[in-house]
Amino acid sequence: MALIVQKYGGTSVGSPDRIKNVARRVAKFKAQGHDVVVVVSAMSGETNRLIALAKEVQANPDPRELDVIISTGEQVTIGLLAMALKELGQDAVSYTGAQVKILTDSAFTKARIQQIDDAPMRADLSAGKVVIVAGFQGVDAEGNITTLGRGGSDTTGVAIAAALKADECQIYTDVDGVYTTDPRVVPDARKLKTITFEEMLEMASLGSKVLQIRSVEFAGKYNVKLRVLSSFQEEGEGTLITFEEDSNMEKPVISGIAFNRDEARVNIMGVPDKPGIAYQILGPVADANIDVDMIIQNVGQDGTTDFSFTVPKNDLARTIKVLQGVQAHISAREVVGDDKICKVSIVGVGMRSHVGVAANMFRTLAEEGINIQMISTSEIKISVVVEEKYLELAVRVLHKAFGLEQAH
Repeated sequence: MALIVQKYGGTSVGSPDRIKNVARRVAKFKAQGHDVVVVVSAMSGETNRLIALAKEVQANPDPRELDVIISTGEQVTIGLLAMALKELGQDAVSYTGAQVKILTDSAFTKARIQQIDDAPMRADLSAGKVVIVAGFQGVDAEGNITTLGRGGSDTTGVAIAAALKADECQIYTDVDGVYTTDPRVVPDARKLKTITFEEMLEMASLGSKVLQIRSVEFAGKYNVKLRVLSSFQEEGEGTLITFEEDSNMEKPVISGIAFNRDEARVNIMGVPDKPGIAYQILGPVADANIDVDMIIQNVGQDGTTDFSFTVPKNDLARTIKVLQGVQAHISAREVVGDDKICKVSIVGVGMRSHVGVAANMFRTLAEEGINIQMISTSEIKISVVVEEKYLELAVRVLHKAFGLEQAH
């Protein structure tokens, strides 16, 4: 008998029929003798509907009141799922984040979990009940409702699994596991049986949408065994995210390819090539709460240099405006932006022990006439910025070049 935490996303609970399907799946696990805690998101589209409702009343919704509103989406789902389980003859009890209690800091709309009171859940599990918890929400020390931001339900699931020391945290979504890349781009992309936490962290941070990066970080920190499964398939083992590297000698060097269309590049031309200039450029950008990703500073000529970096696409106009405000101060010749770019990344722990990975990547792109604008590397990943129109071609040829379509 195992203690399992299952998390179901918005599409998995998107209608009463789908909620009944989830209830049948949960009841089946319970009938096998397992203790089950279920974490659910709001029904698909509901959180967006509630945010739009708030914006109709207040153009920039008050963060505290917005959390009060958007936390109701999950409250509906937990009640419906508890009812569906009771209808099947399985006793169940629903909890909001405040009832559990999931204690967070007071950063409304992006709160962080501080601790979880696991005693009420353990008592209900001992009494044979299925415990259903609202994802994405908690409560601060003053009793205010808080929400956890994007991917918050995944984070709730992992955090509860950590608090209960669960045997496994199963994330049910609309895909049946983690693939070598997006199957919509590469039809012969292959589902991975296992992937390491390091690789999953890189994939999540680089644009893979299967799991939110915060939940993967949380799982890695607290040694929570994670599995990604489809809520629309009865069978299947999904993908297990592990702490150990696969000892299989034939394991490929690269595990997956991630990509991100949501990037824009900023170029500051002709800035003085002197100490402190990077801070004078990036300091004001950071003060504007804009995330900077890849950074390149070219070799100086005639005492000047060009400085380039990437930001989220929807922050490009704001970034340009910030830099135009300091352009004269830093003696820059020109500030230009480009939102027709994308980032393509190869990820794999095998890079640590194999040479020539970067050369293979660059040769493959060159053979297709794809120009690399920026490069960033870490121990287990290489990212390049290329023109957006080449994204799908780049992913397809790299997938083939590294043999990712082949079973290992």
